This record gives sequence, structure tokens and C-alpha cells, in this order.
Amino acid sequence: MDAIWLTGAEWLAVLRIGLGLWWLESWRHKDKKGWFERGTGIAWASDVAAKHRWPVVRSGFDRVVAPRPRAMAYVVVYAELALGLGLVLGFLTPVALVGGLLLNLLYLVLMIHDWAEQGQNAMMALISVVALFAMSWQTWSVDNAIGLFG
Repeated sequence: MDAIWLTGAEWLAVLRIGLGLWWLESWRHKDKKGWFERGTGIAWASDVAAKHRWPVVRSGFDRVVAPRPRAMAYVVVYAELALGLGLVLGFLTPVALVGGLLLNLLYLVLMIHDWAEQGQNAMMALISVVALFAMSWQTWSVDNAIGLFG
């Protein structure tokens, strides 16, 4: 593979790191006090799910998220932090890429009618797939340094 400035593997690492920075920005800009103390994030998601035209989204949210809003707020917020750190550092990278892909797909389905969010979730999911199948942890990663995921 020919590439300009960096090798192909290095460009894939840049893509992985950029995705990690995107997750870190998602975590950074969240109003954690609102999410954890007032439940604003889960309340917003509950409102979206309640109006969703797909019954499976409404019932799934009511079954999994609604009974434990505080725990789910922590799961969402700290999942974004863990994904960002894992991708930037290249630590447990395949796990972070699959986890991020699943989280983006959940966001995509929940907010299927919110066009402002769809581009972000679709692009993040696409980057996750490319970075996973291209094994982007082979360069500039803790995984590579310690010999994980050969």
C-alpha cells in the first residue's frame, strides 16, 4: 500500500486515535452533575424512547434502562470515557472498537429520527468497523507494545 507522509498502518492508527478523541469529547462535554444527580441524560433518552415508533425500542428501554436510571447514567458516561481512553492509548483496542460500534448502533437506533445525530453515529460506527478489520492496534498502541492481539 502506498501512502503519503505516514505508512498505511500509521494512518489507521491516526483514524483509531481520532475516534478515541471523539469519544473523549463526547464524555468531556457531558454535564456529569446533570447526568448523575438530576438524571438529565436518561430522562432525555426516556422521552425519546417513549415517542419512538418502533415498539421494540420502547419496550427494551422500559425493561433495561428505566428500572435503573442512575446505574445506566454511569454506564453511558463512563463507557464513553473508557472507549476514548482505550482507543487513544490502543489498549484492549478490539474490545473498545466493538464496544464503541455497539454503543453507536444503540444511539443510532434510539435516535433514528434525529437527523442531527445520525451522521455522527454512522461515521463513528464506520470508523470502528474499518479500524477493527484493519487491526489498527498494530501501530502506536499499548496492545502492540505488550504483544496483545498479535
